[in-house]
Amino acid sequence: MTTSAAGAPPTLVFAAGGVVWRPTPDGVEVLVVHRPKYDDWSMPKGKRDKGESDEDCARREVEEETGLRCRLGDELISSSYVDHRGRAKLVRYWAMEVAGGAFEPNAEVDEVRWLPPGEASALLSYDRDRQVLASFTDPR
Repeated sequence: MTTSAAGAPPTLVFAAGGVVWRPTPDGVEVLVVHRPKYDDWSMPKGKRDKGESDEDCARREVEEETGLRCRLGDELISSSYVDHRGRAKLVRYWAMEVAGGAFEPNAEVDEVRWLPPGEASALLSYDRDRQVLASFTDPR
């Protein structure tokens, strides 16, 4: 295990989010979000609060970023990477069906797009997000 500059173990950041989806006459559309701070396209997610379950974190973060209340479905693959601050990050994801609400642009997310999964995959900025989306569209 590596250590931080101060000699302490590195921080592991826990986060959760979802592949938010809705039915269409031709199948499904999934939601991708634009984060102006990073100028990227991703799926809604965020850091877990102390004492919060991953499932509650996923619901809260999706609603905070998108205004949408969602029902948790199947858990998808997780994603782990080093964030922009050099911290190890583990993100758990769920399929999340929209139950209500509406998007309002905010500081974290200024635009959303509902797209067929293939178009969403092409727009996503990170391969790790494409892998999560693929676990939704092609569950094993």
